[in-house]
Amino acid sequence: MRRTGWAVCVLSLLLVVAALVLGHRNGAGLFAQSHLLFVAACALVGGLITAARPGNVVGWLMAACGLCFALLDATGHYALAGLPLATPMAWPQTWLWVPANLSVAAVPAFFPSGRPASPGWRAALWVLAAVAALMTALSALLPGPSHQLGWGTPLPNPLAVPALAAVSPFVEPLTTGLMGALFVAGAAGLVRRARRGDADERVQLKWLAYAAGLAGLIVAGRLAAGLSDGDPRSIWPVTSPFWELLGTFAACLLPAAAAVAVLRHGLFDIDLVINRTLVYVLLSACVFGGYVLVVTYLGAVFRAADGLPVSVAAAGVVALVFAPLRERLQRAVNLVMYGRRDDPYAALALLGRRLEEAAEPGAVLAAAARSVAEALRLPHVAVEVAGGPTHAYGMPSSGTVRLPLLHRSEPVGELVLSPRPGESGLGARDRRVLADLARQTGIAVHAVRLSADLQRSRERLVTAREEERRRLRRDLHDGLGPTLAALTMRAEAVQDIVRDPDALAMLEEIMTDARTAMADVRTLVEGLRPPALDTLGLAGAIRSHAARLPGVEVDAEIDGALPVLPAAVEVAAYRIVAEALANARRHAGAGRVRVRLGMTGDGVLEVEVADEGGEPYADGGAAPTRSGVGTASMRERAAELGGTCVIGPRPGGGTRVLARLPAHDTAHDTGQTTAHDAVQDRARDTVRDTAHDTAQRTVRDTRREAGDGADPRAAG
Repeated sequence: MRRTGWAVCVLSLLLVVAALVLGHRNGAGLFAQSHLLFVAACALVGGLITAARPGNVVGWLMAACGLCFALLDATGHYALAGLPLATPMAWPQTWLWVPANLSVAAVPAFFPSGRPASPGWRAALWVLAAVAALMTALSALLPGPSHQLGWGTPLPNPLAVPALAAVSPFVEPLTTGLMGALFVAGAAGLVRRARRGDADERVQLKWLAYAAGLAGLIVAGRLAAGLSDGDPRSIWPVTSPFWELLGTFAACLLPAAAAVAVLRHGLFDIDLVINRTLVYVLLSACVFGGYVLVVTYLGAVFRAADGLPVSVAAAGVVALVFAPLRERLQRAVNLVMYGRRDDPYAALALLGRRLEEAAEPGAVLAAAARSVAEALRLPHVAVEVAGGPTHAYGMPSSGTVRLPLLHRSEPVGELVLSPRPGESGLGARDRRVLADLARQTGIAVHAVRLSADLQRSRERLVTAREEERRRLRRDLHDGLGPTLAALTMRAEAVQDIVRDPDALAMLEEIMTDARTAMADVRTLVEGLRPPALDTLGLAGAIRSHAARLPGVEVDAEIDGALPVLPAAVEVAAYRIVAEALANARRHAGAGRVRVRLGMTGDGVLEVEVADEGGEPYADGGAAPTRSGVGTASMRERAAELGGTCVIGPRPGGGTRVLARLPAHDTAHDTGQTTAHDAVQDRARDTVRDTAHDTAQRTVRDTRREAGDGADPRAAG
């Protein structure tokens, strides 16, 4: 295959030389045959690629393109020269243009690996190949002169079939349209590959994109020159050798870029090439435009007949602004391609500004990742916290780079970065800037870790507080309450057996104080924790509270069975629902409210309260339109447990309160506490029953000892 590729290349180059010689004999100038440079470039690139990568279809397509175009020109000029067998030699040019152009149009579909982008492409390419074969056969038999040579007198087709004259006007436009569609579809596939491919493939595509962009600039310049030359015969400057050669050079850029992309894409830094090209193209445009403007302005002001002083003055102005203009353009291009790596202060300022704008601690590291990505134009940046979550920005790619994040020489995480598209790593200047950014990011990670530790401590304190309140309530209710009741009963029993008025008055005072103490204990018990939570559970307590609201119909739904919840979660959920129901009744005037409780798969209790009121009392969950203590307390109760409470409009009207309360962190401890409390409850019940029985037995014994007739109250 390598020998075949080189043979095709050599044959194509010989045919190009023959076409040049025969064209010169026929009177065609060198500039009229400048397109043969593109043909020679395709042939040479095809030979190089097929020799180095025999399995790559791109090389064979280039070789086929060069061979077909070279054979077309050589045979055409041979026929025009009137040499022996001139008539049959006029026939190849009538149909060779189809495979030649098809080869060029199919290159994007196989570039750069030589394989189609997807299995669907294979079927489409086979269909197009069949259509192209049909069009080639038709072109070889169409009657009429052929204009494919582009120079000299058109030659008739020696094998023309007059019956095909009716389809002759449609063959060339249809074939050209199909090839154009194939080329556009292949180019779109290249764009998709540039987004999804690996680093090496993106570098290869950058070379082709660079050549296409540069060729496009040259074509635009040729078009502008052709439209302004005053020649109405053509929109191109066909009489200008300079533009003809420049146009040929633009066409040769594409096969040259394809050769570099396939064979030596890693030899040169394409980003540096693009950077310098952009700078010098923009600089040339600015210098040329400035020179023309200065010459025009000075010529109009001084009306000088001799243009030399004006030209010298314009050249001086351009020379003065050249150096600062180049520096500014270089900085602008670097900013577009590499971000702020040449200005570490700007990168640090951007990071500091983003960290200041982060309202919540959880958003600080996400803002840091975004700032680093935008500062250096990186596609993906992630901040990985040691033993914590990862905050990422962008889409990761292959060849990631990891930098340690330190705080006072202690590792607190890692900064994970993906190089820019087409780069295999980060350069020295990137790493210098990243060293400063990583230092500040490490401080931010440490601050976020401290904030997270503080939040966890707060959650533990809230949980411990509510668990202790539940324990105190049970102790007061089951310990001190029965004791005071027993004292009251004993005082009543003693009151039945004494006769002294002073003693009876003192006993009455004791009973009054005991009853007052019992009422205070009951008030204290109910203030520590809603009693309904212990007697009815969370769902029952919410239903009981909803049933006491006048004028509001509440539908309480429980998604599945609720597990044993920590005391803090029960209280927070109950208080949030109670406050949301009160708001729905006071502010929204809702007649119907839906309450939903349910556990998510990650151990979070979801509490949702949705009313059908006419006016929402919150705005998107960010800030209530009539913010008060109630809405703030709901958010604070959720935040104390590390959860969230979003208050916003309900679809269809009304307000929706959605609280998410984590319950999995303390579920294990709560289960142990509940089991221990169950044992204590049984012990308290035994003590309470024993105390009650003892008090009753004491009363009976006292009355028995006092006798039936000692006192009417005793008899009673």
